[in-house]
Amino acid sequence: MDKLLIRGGRMLRGEVPISGAKNAALPELCAALLTAEPVTLHNVPRLQDVATMLQLVRNMGVTAERDGNGTVSLDAGDLTKPEAPYELVKTMRASVLALGPLLARFGHARVSLPGGCAIGSRPVDQHIKGLTAMGADISVEHGYMVAKLQPGLTRLRGARITTDMVTVTGTENFLMAAALAEGETVLENAAQEPEIPDLAEMLIAMGAKIEGHGTSRIRIQGVERLHGGTHTVVADRIEAGTFLCAVAAAGGEVLLRHARADHLDAVIEKLREAGASIEAVDGGIRVRASGRLRAQSFRTTEYPGFPTDMQAQFMALNVIAEGTSTVTETIFENRFMHVDEMLRLGARIQTDGKVAVIEGVPQLSGATVMATDLRASASLVIAGLVAEGETLVDRIYHLDRGYDRMEAKLRGIGADIERVSGAAA
Repeated sequence: MDKLLIRGGRMLRGEVPISGAKNAALPELCAALLTAEPVTLHNVPRLQDVATMLQLVRNMGVTAERDGNGTVSLDAGDLTKPEAPYELVKTMRASVLALGPLLARFGHARVSLPGGCAIGSRPVDQHIKGLTAMGADISVEHGYMVAKLQPGLTRLRGARITTDMVTVTGTENFLMAAALAEGETVLENAAQEPEIPDLAEMLIAMGAKIEGHGTSRIRIQGVERLHGGTHTVVADRIEAGTFLCAVAAAGGEVLLRHARADHLDAVIEKLREAGASIEAVDGGIRVRASGRLRAQSFRTTEYPGFPTDMQAQFMALNVIAEGTSTVTETIFENRFMHVDEMLRLGARIQTDGKVAVIEGVPQLSGATVMATDLRASASLVIAGLVAEGETLVDRIYHLDRGYDRMEAKLRGIGADIERVSGAAA
């Protein structure tokens, strides 16, 4: 099993390219299931979750090819098996995104209940509730969601859907299903993350009629069929935020090429308050930092608030910042699993339910740590960059699910980091 070996204490300088967003690429790969015509996606990141999704659609009968430059070509014209089996999706919660497109186009689907990181409950009841309102009959049998159209229907029908909570994948599933439904669908309490309007723009390019994407109220007028199209995946705001925190913690000056500052307002505001210099420039974001920054308290919430996917990375900065900070996690109930590993590096953190209190220390000390989920992995890498001596991060398969060659990008801006095999470590 691969691990990352990090020798801390080096400042970061240069340029790093930000890849396409994982959380946009995965639903957009599923959107290709909505049409029998070819679809081309550019700027698709090289991630384990993307590889799993490609394997999943190929298993359905989709032709899916990718080149070495981030382009994926899909053709679902001969899709014969509208099913997402457990064996292919047990490590990836995004598998639920196949449900809406398959049901909308074929009228039936069988999709395994999703897996993914062990950071808390991510129920599918909102997906079932919304699709049922659109005319689906969905039962859960032997770990699978088995869906078909209600008697008398030949396609899904438009509906007004108000979810009990803001759900990103739910919004995406309803958006895709509604594109081929009969009549108008209105999504209330819709997620507003940048990946939602990016998916909507792809669907519009395929012939969908959508208004209000990027707001909490989205209107979709269903069409009988969608055609093929070409789309470029938006830059990954979480990868960009992770590198912002890495530079802020380690010090230096780095240009994040392709990064979108307007997608990271909450994170950038906190980093500026901490003492980092961040500016939006042509083609990306420039970040500068030197010395010990000031600790910042924050609370995670839905976009445009502070993202839960950046909580662990910012905590790694707070751990070595000057002062005491409080971090409140409101999205997932089990997203402090990185805390015990940071304690091994010399951090001072106390947790009580949803709240972590961090007392900044001037120096961390390298140790062997274990990644527990995707963003926890990134936080431990950041901590390793500033720790004295060697830090060995185990279980980095979590990292590979969501970051495109992170160690190579960090090495390119001056970090002393390498991937080692289990035997070599």
